[in-house]
Amino acid sequence: MKILYLETSSKNCSVAISDNEKLLCLSEEVSENYKQSESLHTFVEWALEGAGISLKDIEAVSLGKGPGSYTGLRIGAASAKGFSYGLNIPMIAVNSMESMIEPFLGHNYDFVVPLIDARRMEVYTAVYDGLTGIEVSTTEAKILDETSFEEFKDKKVIFVGDGAKKAKEILNLPQADFKDDVYPSAQFLIKRTLEKINNKDFEDTAYFEPFYLKDFHGVKKKKSSDSNDQ
Repeated sequence: MKILYLETSSKNCSVAISDNEKLLCLSEEVSENYKQSESLHTFVEWALEGAGISLKDIEAVSLGKGPGSYTGLRIGAASAKGFSYGLNIPMIAVNSMESMIEPFLGHNYDFVVPLIDARRMEVYTAVYDGLTGIEVSTTEAKILDETSFEEFKDKKVIFVGDGAKKAKEILNLPQADFKDDVYPSAQFLIKRTLEKINNKDFEDTAYFEPFYLKDFHGVKKKKSSDSNDQ
């Protein structure tokens, strides 16, 4: 089964194609300017070319559903829905944090904790078992302070993601490891996607919404100071 994977929740615009569990091609780039809108469909074309297949060969589409960048998630969701509708194939959605922890499982960590940078001292986070990858603390928006994650003081834990940099500066966890150059990647959606396909855990494409975690707060326009305004 040939599957297309889209991950656009972070600065990493990432596209992958697999044949069942075998990764055929990966096309991705980390950009400070969030280039999903201009790069995503080019990366899909490159991935198809690299995999040696055409779009009509794709049998399912999988999306990293967030949390993360509101705009990035909108772009990824719209594209995934388009492929699902246009090709009449099922759509699968996976928590983007699950793709962040995959490379660190089975490396003698008690817990792997993804940290996605939000505003100021806030992060999106969850806690996963370091061996099995099972979620032990659900995804949440969390304000970091010196007492955060203190329950892991005597555990071997690694914090991964672009929120790990500010976490290292404030958390009182001298034994913890921090790796801040980790972003959600389409190549690490494969395992979880196949599990969902086997369980027929598909999204209702018409009603699917990304996992924003928080409401979007845009920039408010300043009200006119004209004295005639009512």
